[in-house]
Order: sequence, then structure tokens, then C-alpha cells
Amino acid sequence: MTEEHSENTTSCGCEHTHSDKLPSEPVLVGVSGLLVSLGFITMWLGAPPWVEILAFAATTLTGGALVFPSGWKALRSLKLNMNALMTVAVAGAWIIGEGAEGAVVVFLFALSEWLESVSAERARKSIRNLLSLAPETALLKSDDGTTEEVEASGVKVGEIVVVRSGQRVPLDGVVVSGDSSVNQAPITGESVPVDKALDDEVYAGTINCEGVLEIEVTKVASDSTLSRIIHLVEEAEQSRAPTQRFVDRFAAIYTPLVFIFAILTALLPPLLFGGEWFTWVYRALALLVIACPCALVLATPVSIVSGLTALVRGGVLVKGGIHLEAIGKIRALAVDKTGTITEGKPKVIAIHSLSEATDEDVLKLAAAIDTHSEHPIARTVIDEAKNRGLSYTPSTEYESLTGRGARAQVENGRRGFVGNYKLLEEAGLSVEGHEAILSGIESRGLSLALAGYLPTDDSPGEVLGVISIGDAIRPDARDALDRLHAVGIDKIIMLSGDNQRTVDAIAKEAGIDEAVGDLMPEDKVARVRELVAKYQHVAMIGDGVNDAPALAVATVGIAMGAIGSDTAIETADMALMNDDLGNLAGAMELGRRTLAIIRFNVAFALSIKAVFLVLAFLGLANLWMAILADTGATLLVIANSLRLLRSEK
Repeated sequence: MTEEHSENTTSCGCEHTHSDKLPSEPVLVGVSGLLVSLGFITMWLGAPPWVEILAFAATTLTGGALVFPSGWKALRSLKLNMNALMTVAVAGAWIIGEGAEGAVVVFLFALSEWLESVSAERARKSIRNLLSLAPETALLKSDDGTTEEVEASGVKVGEIVVVRSGQRVPLDGVVVSGDSSVNQAPITGESVPVDKALDDEVYAGTINCEGVLEIEVTKVASDSTLSRIIHLVEEAEQSRAPTQRFVDRFAAIYTPLVFIFAILTALLPPLLFGGEWFTWVYRALALLVIACPCALVLATPVSIVSGLTALVRGGVLVKGGIHLEAIGKIRALAVDKTGTITEGKPKVIAIHSLSEATDEDVLKLAAAIDTHSEHPIARTVIDEAKNRGLSYTPSTEYESLTGRGARAQVENGRRGFVGNYKLLEEAGLSVEGHEAILSGIESRGLSLALAGYLPTDDSPGEVLGVISIGDAIRPDARDALDRLHAVGIDKIIMLSGDNQRTVDAIAKEAGIDEAVGDLMPEDKVARVRELVAKYQHVAMIGDGVNDAPALAVATVGIAMGAIGSDTAIETADMALMNDDLGNLAGAMELGRRTLAIIRFNVAFALSIKAVFLVLAFLGLANLWMAILADTGATLLVIANSLRLLRSEK
């Protein structure tokens, strides 16, 4: 099979035309299912034979519309595949008067192939979601200082664009004027906005939190970081070939042999040994009917459907059987930090008094000043004060100091401040004697907000205390990762856009084997590819747009469903819909059980098939015996597969 052909062919050789054919497929499969049910109902009710025949014939034609064209094409080109076997076998079933068997086989085969095509189509939606992140227009600054709204795609390298507070950055560039904090979570996954000043780099799709930035464009729209993410997703989706099922590999040998064996059975005994033509042609057709892989076709899909159903009940969505099979083989897991191992939002971790003031005094002062700010860290401080039920009087004469903090007049008439070391240095204040506390906060990768009073002519300044703020680890993270090790994951590595010190601290707290920080999306992709080269079967779990390329490259991409971006969820093969990491270990364990059941089912179905092929050739098994045995095998395969429904997550 050529590469070009394989792109439009499912794993069983059934050709699809992707989105242009999808609308007709569910209709044909649905009608085929209704008709085959009608056929059996009429059979059980003792209706006139012509009603039964008409129902099964209509079933064969509607379901066969998805199978027969490619089967006939394969026969004409002598490229024997499962579709060719199905076409000849179903025709043979009708010739020897077993239309019901032919109709059932056509319906089941068409159903399984359609479900595969639907699963493949969904991944393509991710690109459209990514494109919506970058604004279509930009405020272009002219030489005379005026601004004009233009198409972002038309802005050239070296031109200046203006980004106001709350707006998304339209293009990659460097800050040439202004100070602000920028939310880079959509691109780098960082949990806390990053301060931006002169000569700092900014990325398309990120959000300007405060202030006005003038940015010199360094990359046109088609070369931006966001565009590279889109390209990485497209490349990964196209280059990652689907894992072939055992049935496909087996069919490459099985199908031609069945055809050859059937032809020889029909021709050689009459021609060489004087056998009766009708007897040997009947046996040849019986061989083809017996060769129809009913139990074999069901061996995988029923197990998969049962496993998927059990997972959905536990809050885990897996997008198709191929991914559930792959989950059972995972040996290494790459995890994002923000929103995956951590909660994905800033939170007050602790308050340390550095004076005679209480922790509540420190928090009330900071909240009073931050009341006027929309900065995420300021809102976190205010939320903490509300959660503790603290009351305070909002400050006056508020002044934001971008990149340093803020200062304002508080109710006792003093000038208070909340900010970082830069603000303290400007005010001439010191934290001498408290270095151990501050260094301990920083060693954990936390942000700190120092609060106190500025010096005046009447009184010296004072640092009341420090508030440590960070992205708190999920309460269930460590237990969930321990369970993953217990079910057979050899390596767990954290990949994050946050700084290395932060990811090291989080990794130690969560019990992660290795942590790598300061990564851009393409760096995450490279790391995942290294893991795939070493471990072959690798899962990646994340929640942001920046994780989408790595999710696509991994053997199994896993999205944190409820808080995950649409792109991550669409690109991923699996989603934890209730964001419970503990479900992941259960899903992997179920994947391993599913694989074991599938292997048993396939081996059992092939053994039964082999026995009755030999018996049919020897004339020791008539058609009804063969069908009965095949039906029995099918029922046993189904019953074995349905055991997965009792699985707990």
C-alpha cells in the first residue's frame, strides 16, 4: 500500500474521504443497523420469507455501500484486502442462501470502520481553535505618533504596534516603550504574569495585564510563536501514523491465502480427481463464509467499547480504541506543571510577619493597598483577605509602580506599600535579619509581596511582613503520581515554561522523578520526542495551548478536561473531564486489562476459525455447523469483553 493511499484508508483497508464523506456514513450505518434488526424480527415472527430476504438485502446494500466499492477496486487491481474478502464472502453467502449471515457481517464491518473515521476527523478541529488566539488586527504606530488599526497579517518586521491594557499581543516583538505585566499562560504556561519592560520579548497571543506597551515587531504573523505552535500541531498530527491493529497485519497474509485456498478448493478436486462441481464450489463458498471474521472483527471493538464506557463513567474520556490500546503500553509520562500538577492559579501560600505586627495586620495592609489593582497577584491577596473574613478600609492616593508594586495612603494616615525588593531598595528599607525566611520562600519557587510603611519626615519606614504567593500543588497530585509508578510507569518527568527553581521545588513536593523548566512549546516537543525514542510508549498530560504540540507528539496525549483549553482537549487523545489525576492510573490499568482481553479474544477467534476451515474443507462441517460455531465464538468474545464494564476507575 502506498503512502498516498494509506492517508485515505483506515486500518482495515476501508477507504474514506474524510470530512466530505462523513455526513453520509452515519446515515448508511444507521439504516443498515435498523434493517438488519428488522430482518431478524421478521424471521422470529414468522413473516413471509420475501420480507426477511428484502430486509437483509437492503441491509447488505446500505452497509455494503461503505465496503463494496473499495472491495471491488481491490479485486480489480489484485490488491486483496479485508474489503475484498468481505465483498466476495458476502456475495458467496447470498449465492448459497445465507443472506442473513452476509448482512450481519456487512453491518458490523461498516460500523467499526465508520467509528474509526470519526475519531480521526476530530483532531483536525484543533487548528481552528488555535487560530482564534491571535487578534486579527493590530494598532500600528506611525512616524508622527498616531495609531491606525490594520490587519495583523500585514504588519512588517521593524514596525511599531501599540498594545493597551487588557488587549492581546498581535505579533511577536520586543518592548521599546512602556512597562507592564503580561499573562503568558497561553504560550508558555507560566502561572503568574511576567513583568515586561524595555527590550523584553513578548509573544503573539499573550495578554497585556496593565499599562500600555509599544512593541517593535520581530516576526511577521506567519512566523510568530503561536504560528509555530499551529505548525507543530499540524506536523505532529500528519506524521504520527496510527498503530496498526493485529487484524490488519494478519489480513495481509490471511486474505490472499483464503482466496487462493477457496479457488483451489473449487477447481482442483473436480478437474484433477473427478469431484462434483456443485459439492466443491459449495465447499469453497462455505470456506469464504467461515473465513468472514465475525468473532475476529468483534474481538477488538467490543473490548474497546466496554473499556471506553467504563472510563467515561469514571470521568475519563478516551477518543477511540487505538488510544485505549496505547494507554496499556505506556512506560513514561511527561506532565505539565501549571493546571496539571498545580491548581493553575495564584494562591497565598503563607504570611510571615517580620515585625511586631500579626499575620492578619500584614494581610490587611496589603489588601487595602491592592484594592485598586487588577493585577492577578493583587487580586489573590484581596481574595485571601476576604476568605479570612478580614475587614479593612480601602486606601487612597493609590499609585501603581509597574514592575515593583504599589503604594497608597492607608487609614492610619501613613503611606503604605506592597511590592518586591526593587521597591524596598528605592525606599531605602532593609530586611536584614530575615534573609533565611525570604530565601526559604524563594527556594520553593514562590513569588513574594513585601508589605509595610514608607519612611517619612516624621517616622522611619518599616517592613511589616511578607506574603508568599504561588501556584499551589494539587492535593491529590502526589498520591496520583505514586499510583502511576505502582501501575508500571517507569519515568515521570515534568516539563514547564516556569523557571527551573520553581519546577524543581514543585517536583520535589509532588514526588516527580525529573523536572525541566524554562521551556518553550518547541522545547517541550523535543523533550517528548526524546522520551519516545527511549521508551517507545510515552504519554503527555497538560492543559494549555502551549501543551498542544507535545500532546500531539506523544503516543497518548492527555488533557485536563474541565480547565484545559479547547485546543489541548481537541489535540489530546484522552481527557480527564473532572481534572482528577487519580483517574489516570486507573485508566492505564484498564488499558492494560483491555489489551490482555483483546489478545485473548483474537487468539480464541483465530483458533476456532482455523479448526472449522479445516473441517469445512474435509466436508466434516456443513455450513450451519460452521455458522453455529462462529456465532458461539462471537458470543464468548462479547461476554469476555463485557467484563471490562465492571471495572472500577
